[in-house]
Amino acid sequence: MPPRPLLFLDVDGPLNPYAAKPERRPEGYTTIRASPTRDRRPFRVWLNPAHGPALLALPYDLVWATTWMSHANTWIAPVLNLPPLPHVDFGADLLVPRPDEVHWKTRHLLTYAAGRPFVWVDDEQSPADTEYVAAHHPGQALLHHVNPRLGLREGDFRVLAEWAREESGA
Repeated sequence: MPPRPLLFLDVDGPLNPYAAKPERRPEGYTTIRASPTRDRRPFRVWLNPAHGPALLALPYDLVWATTWMSHANTWIAPVLNLPPLPHVDFGADLLVPRPDEVHWKTRHLLTYAAGRPFVWVDDEQSPADTEYVAAHHPGQALLHHVNPRLGLREGDFRVLAEWAREESGA
């Protein structure tokens, strides 16, 4: 049996709707103060604890694809009731823009995937990323954009479940 597809998961945008009205925490969300790095002051993060079980119910291997990197297991995973997850290490490319408009995460995600099918859930992909993935990744891939004002919603989970069903041929 082939391995399950990967689900590359960003934190800020999909899980933390940071662009929502700052005075109005979305329904179902809790507030923590955290920082993805030791050298940054903690800031407000909104998380919906229901997202963890919903993500675990999907037929994917979950991987953090976020500037939080391993810190997502310290700050984010416990609030969502997720186990520690592997993460993509962006190394020196962290937040470094590329001249071709391809997102700085994209190449690292393809390297990590190593040909496996994957979904990338983020709020920052562009058509340049879609083109890059199509040209450089031999497996199936879905770049799923999430509105950073709303975060992951029921419709997003439906799209992810449907793509996994189509990918597996079920």
